[in-house]
Amino acid sequence: MAKLIIVDDEISIRAALRDILEYEGYEVNEAKDGEEGLNMILNNDYDVALCDIKMPKMDGLEVLLKASEADKSTQFIMISAFGNVENAVEATKRGAFDFITKPPDLNRLLVTVRNAIDRSILVQETKTLKRRIYKFNEIVGESESIQRVKSTIDRVAPTEARVLITGANGSGKEMVAKQIHERGTRANRPLVEVNCAAIPSELIESELFGHERGAFTGASARRIGKFEQADGGTLFLDEIGDMSLSAQAKVLRALQENKITRVGGDKEIKINVRVIAATNKDLRKEIQEGMFREDLYHRLSVIRIHVPALAERREDIPLLADKFLQDIAEDYSAPPKEILPDAMQLLQSLPWTGNVRELRNMIERLVIMCGDKITHQDVDLYA
Repeated sequence: MAKLIIVDDEISIRAALRDILEYEGYEVNEAKDGEEGLNMILNNDYDVALCDIKMPKMDGLEVLLKASEADKSTQFIMISAFGNVENAVEATKRGAFDFITKPPDLNRLLVTVRNAIDRSILVQETKTLKRRIYKFNEIVGESESIQRVKSTIDRVAPTEARVLITGANGSGKEMVAKQIHERGTRANRPLVEVNCAAIPSELIESELFGHERGAFTGASARRIGKFEQADGGTLFLDEIGDMSLSAQAKVLRALQENKITRVGGDKEIKINVRVIAATNKDLRKEIQEGMFREDLYHRLSVIRIHVPALAERREDIPLLADKFLQDIAEDYSAPPKEILPDAMQLLQSLPWTGNVRELRNMIERLVIMCGDKITHQDVDLYA
C-alpha cells in the first residue's frame, strides 16, 4: 500500500484530501505546517507528499528542498491557492513532481498521485540497484597493498584527474575504475567501457570516435563513438597498451583539446570526459620499444594505481572467499556454505595465476559441487 502525507495548514483541505485518498486505498498521514511535515518526512518513508506552498513556520518549497537534500525518495506534489507560473516553475526547479492549484480537480489529482507513486517506486528501485552494484564492485581486503589502493581511490575519486591503473589480468583493475567513477562527481553520468584488446586495430578509431555514413565499406549509417557516449561522464579504456599507434595519436589529441572528429567527418565535436585507463603491460617498456606514445602515457598517468596480484596479498583470501560465498548464496537463493579452516589454508597456498577472478570461479565451483561444509579434500579435488 502506498503511503502519502498531506502537509497543509488548512484543516478543511487536509480532511477533504484525506477522505479522497483513503477511499482510493492509500495510507495517509497529516501535518499541520511545514516544520511538522518535514520532520515526519525525514523520519518516515512516504511515496508522495501533497504539500502546500504558503504555510507558517516553513513554506512548502523549503520543505521540498530539505527533503531533497536528505536524499528522500518522496515525490512532492505542490498545492497552492496562489497558482501562477512563477510558483510552478520554482517548484519544478527544486524537484517537485507536479504542481496543482486549489481547489484541485479530482480526476487530475488522482492521476497525478498515481504517476507520482510510480515515480517514487522507480526511484527506490534505482537506489536499490545502485547499492547492489556498489556492493558488487566493493574492493575487499585489509592487506597493506590493498589499503593503499583504497586510500588512493578515496583521494582521487572526487577530482577530475586522469588515472592509469596497472596490474595483472583478473586482479581487479575494472573494479578500481568503477569505484573511482561511483565515488566521483560524475557518478550520475555514464561510465562507458572500451576493451582495446578486444577490438581489431582497423575498427578501434571508429569505436572510439564514431564515423559518418559512407566513411568506409560497411558504414551504412552514422555511428556515435564511445567518447561522445561518455560525454559528461567517464570513459574507461581497458587494456590501453593494446591500442594501435594511430588511435593513440587521436586519443592524445582528444585529451589535449577536448574535441574529437568522427571517422570520415570534418566537424569538431566538443567533449567533456574523464578518462581512466588500465593495462596489464609495462608501458615504459612499450615506450622504449616504440609501441606506446610517451606523451600519451604522461597524459593518462596523472595518478597511477597498481593493483597487486592475489599471490601478493594472500592474507586477503579469507575475506574474499567469505564475500564470494555470500554473493553466490544470494544469487542462488540458498544459505551460504562454510569453508573449513584447513580448506582455507589450502586456498591460501595455491598459486592463483588468474588472481581474484580465478578465486571467484573456484568458490562458485566449490559451492556447486560440495556439501554445506567445504573441506580440504574438496579444495584439493576441484582446484
